[in-house]
Amino acid sequence: MSSDRADRYAEVLVARSKLVLVVVFLLTAVVGTGAVVTETEDAGIGEFETDSEEQAALEYVEAAYEEDDREITQIVVREDGGDVLTRESLLDGLALQQDIRANESVNATVDEMVGLEAVVGTAAYTEDRVAAFEERGEELGERQADLEDRRDALETGLDESRELQRAFEELNATANETDPTYQEASDDLEAEFDAVVEDAVTAAELDDEAASEYEEIAREGRGLESALVGIEQATDDPEATPGYQEVETALEGIYAAGTVGLLEDEFDALEEDFDALEADREEFADDDGPTIEEQREALETRSGNEVETLVADVLEGDLAGPDDGSGNGESSPTATPGAGGDDVTAFVSDDYDPDETTAESRVTFVFHEVPDGASGSDGADGGAEAGDEADADQADADDDDDGVPEPIAAAQLEIDSLFEERFGGGSGDGSGNGGGDSANGDGGDTDDGGFVFGQAITDEITSNAVGDSFAIITPVALVLVLGILGITYRDVVDVLVGLVGIGVVMVWLAGLLGWLEIPTSQLLIAVPFLLIGLSIDYALHVVMRYREARAGTLGIGGDPGDESAADSTDGAAADSNGESASAEAGVARGVRTGMVLGLGGVVLALAAATFSTGIGFLSNVVSPLPAIQDFAVLSAGGIFATFVAFGVLVPALKVEVDGLLEKRFDRDRAKPAFGVTPGPINSILGGGVALARRAPFVVVFVALLLAVGGAYGATGIDTEFNEADFLPEDAPEWASYLPGPLEPDTYTISDDVTYLGDNFQDPDSQAQILIRGDVTDPALLAAIEDARAEATTGENTTIDARADGTAAVDGPLTVIEDVAETNETVADGLAQRDTTGDGVPDEDLEGLYDLLYEADDEAATSILERTDEGTYDSARLVVSVRGDAPAQTVAEDVRGIAGEVETGTTDGDEPAVTAVATGGPVTTAVVQDALLETLVQAFAVTLVVIGAFLTILYWVRHRALSLGLVTLAPVVAALAWLLGTMAVLDVPFNSETAVITSLAIGLGVDYSIHLGERYVVERDRHGTVTDALEATITGTGGALLGSAATTAAGFGVLALALAPPLQRFGLVTGLSIIFAFVACVTVLPSLLVLRERVLERVGS
Repeated sequence: MSSDRADRYAEVLVARSKLVLVVVFLLTAVVGTGAVVTETEDAGIGEFETDSEEQAALEYVEAAYEEDDREITQIVVREDGGDVLTRESLLDGLALQQDIRANESVNATVDEMVGLEAVVGTAAYTEDRVAAFEERGEELGERQADLEDRRDALETGLDESRELQRAFEELNATANETDPTYQEASDDLEAEFDAVVEDAVTAAELDDEAASEYEEIAREGRGLESALVGIEQATDDPEATPGYQEVETALEGIYAAGTVGLLEDEFDALEEDFDALEADREEFADDDGPTIEEQREALETRSGNEVETLVADVLEGDLAGPDDGSGNGESSPTATPGAGGDDVTAFVSDDYDPDETTAESRVTFVFHEVPDGASGSDGADGGAEAGDEADADQADADDDDDGVPEPIAAAQLEIDSLFEERFGGGSGDGSGNGGGDSANGDGGDTDDGGFVFGQAITDEITSNAVGDSFAIITPVALVLVLGILGITYRDVVDVLVGLVGIGVVMVWLAGLLGWLEIPTSQLLIAVPFLLIGLSIDYALHVVMRYREARAGTLGIGGDPGDESAADSTDGAAADSNGESASAEAGVARGVRTGMVLGLGGVVLALAAATFSTGIGFLSNVVSPLPAIQDFAVLSAGGIFATFVAFGVLVPALKVEVDGLLEKRFDRDRAKPAFGVTPGPINSILGGGVALARRAPFVVVFVALLLAVGGAYGATGIDTEFNEADFLPEDAPEWASYLPGPLEPDTYTISDDVTYLGDNFQDPDSQAQILIRGDVTDPALLAAIEDARAEATTGENTTIDARADGTAAVDGPLTVIEDVAETNETVADGLAQRDTTGDGVPDEDLEGLYDLLYEADDEAATSILERTDEGTYDSARLVVSVRGDAPAQTVAEDVRGIAGEVETGTTDGDEPAVTAVATGGPVTTAVVQDALLETLVQAFAVTLVVIGAFLTILYWVRHRALSLGLVTLAPVVAALAWLLGTMAVLDVPFNSETAVITSLAIGLGVDYSIHLGERYVVERDRHGTVTDALEATITGTGGALLGSAATTAAGFGVLALALAPPLQRFGLVTGLSIIFAFVACVTVLPSLLVLRERVLERVGS
């Protein structure tokens, strides 16, 4: 708007101030309803996504392959300088698992738990069961041997009875029955028979009934033996006699009845016991594993030394459970996550000493799933066919909420509480490294502590830390801001009016957040602080211009704009108080006239600053990161709301309030403007003018030199970041002296995350490579193997290596080899298709893939995508990487593997497949690149748009073509100083500092516009440039100083926060405000002096 339009705007607003208030408050109510009627989603810590080839590949993988998307809670038992592999510590770990299972709501979310205590408990249980089976087997063997001995004794008795019968038959055949010796011999044989029977009965341990039966059977045997002897004596070929075989058969029956027949019940019982033992063994082999209680009982029966030996055997791989460790629904012993596979050592920290069997910490993983019927976040459909439709639908694949489902979040927090009760540690109260004895008698007597780590716990602690941060900084900020405002305004009413304006801005901000459905994120914390700072700036300029006008120091010296405003007020702006708008030098003005002149002189600068600042922030819509795009839109909307509040509402409100106080309460509302009267503030502000008068070139040269150094330093600012960068840190020592309500908790979550990364395998430290195209090309597997061989040859490679030295890259061939170890069909198919004998199939891959699917569908679907028609659309490689490696380095190494795969399948000009590196570390690297891209693009867009706007503005208004660029130059210099300071202080570019270019330019250009606009007005009133600069600094410098001091203080106290993002944002923003102010009051005056000299020379 032109100067005349600005004056006319001020006149209308002042004349209809009541209507303006009603309209603005109604509009505020309408916009504010957005905060109520619309729910906004939450974005996670440092959570950003960008449209990229890598992100699209990740979404494709999540849709096409079976992914383990279960939430994980990590329980770390830790005793610094101690040992967590003791009997008592392991029992405590199992007791904690029982506590978790006993909690109904928590247990409903737990799919399985895996940890060393379960492995050792399972091994102990297995040992006990195996030993029990062996003992039962030995007992049954002894029973079997005893029964066989007893059977043999009975059989021997029958044999001897038959022998005695033959002797009796010989006696009958040779002796005379009347001979006295015959009877004596016969009696002796009968006695021997009775003795044989008695010996057999005794040896066989027969009871009386069985003994009588055995004696009868023996006699029957004697009779049959007598018959045999008779047949043998009657013929030379007794076997040819028909009756002979009948007798033999009858004898067989006698033997069966007299041996096994008499022991039949015992033999049957023995057989049943053997069958029961075998059934128990088979059941044990097929069992899902022991319950937690069974594991505890097995460990409790062992001494400490026995447990130590068992732990050593387990960690050395000498023992295994009864199955593959798939778990029984209570505690899975060996299913380690991530690259660890079945490596039990993944559960113990890196300090594990196999010689001493000691470790300072161990980790247990709890895997969660949303209970049936519970509300939660839905992930991508695992195992879905991607096919051709996947290309069109990938953009929508991950539209679901990325937060932790509520039941799982509650479970993680409850597990943290259970851990604290059991081990005295936990993280729920902010403490991440507790110690002390077990909290209940059910556990062992240990000094173990530790912490629980999970996304919900992290979110809770971060939220608590932010709350504690604001509890600390809010009083400090209020004291500083209100103190500075009090010194600047020296009037409570003006402070309250300004706070009303800030409240309106906050209502608009909340409403816009709802209406635009922008998900809340940590980055958006910056917006309210930005708007508060801008609000204070606008309020100071409006109020100070109003005060100058009322004091009669504004509108003097023939300024056309001000005079026209004064002359026109006899109509439109004259109020019921009878105020006259005509003024002479030093004549005080009334409320409405003062506001017309003050607002008319500053509203154009406010509008220009609003446009420039809005463009500075809106330029971030060019960012590839949606979160930063949302930040740009919300910031621009909030900046417009700030103009509405302080360019419309506050002037009207101040007219009504001051008019009411003067008319009804007879209180003089004419106050002096800050920095106008002589004093130390005025002297400080005049320092820049003094430098501009004496050595403008030196000032500009020094500023340029610092800017060049800052720009150079900016090239070395780190763009690496990870989740730990966003986690709260423990409060400094001085915070412990704060009174109770303000004293923060202890926060060690950042240290906990670092400890996890330093001592354990990260379950999420995996990258992936999506391979699409002709994945049945015989050259593919050879190319993958060549890439694997090259992957670990570099000195600083981030790719994990297996025990055999090969790269930890899983793909089609590694899965085929694993299945071939237990499936003969796949093994034969692999051998048949390996014509070169190098272990890599080089023909008919499609047929080999088919065999793999038939043998193990689950394994096949983890690395191959097959359509319903049986064709293969894609394959993937899973690459295990070092969890502590920088994302950019990981991305480079994984992309190297992908490039080798493509190159290895190239036949002619085009490769048979495309290979795209993706996965968490790779997409993180892409986001980091996007943050730097945001910085560069936003800077370019902001600089061009604001530069063009200011150039056009000053040309149209003042025919000063160069003034726009001169006004912008200090802002750019201040930005360069800021970037250099960030490099010196090692502040990285991340989510909250990536917008620093727009923030620094947006806030800095506001100061420059106010100073530049005032300079143009004062230059027309004064004969020399230095006089004009002195008047400019005196007139508007106070408002700038008050605004900069208040805003910098408000942002600067964020450095006291416990959350690193708030610390970094407060530090960087506070510095940007200070640098922008310093540049405006030092560099801009010198540039204006130099510009004036150049124009004089050109004119002459």
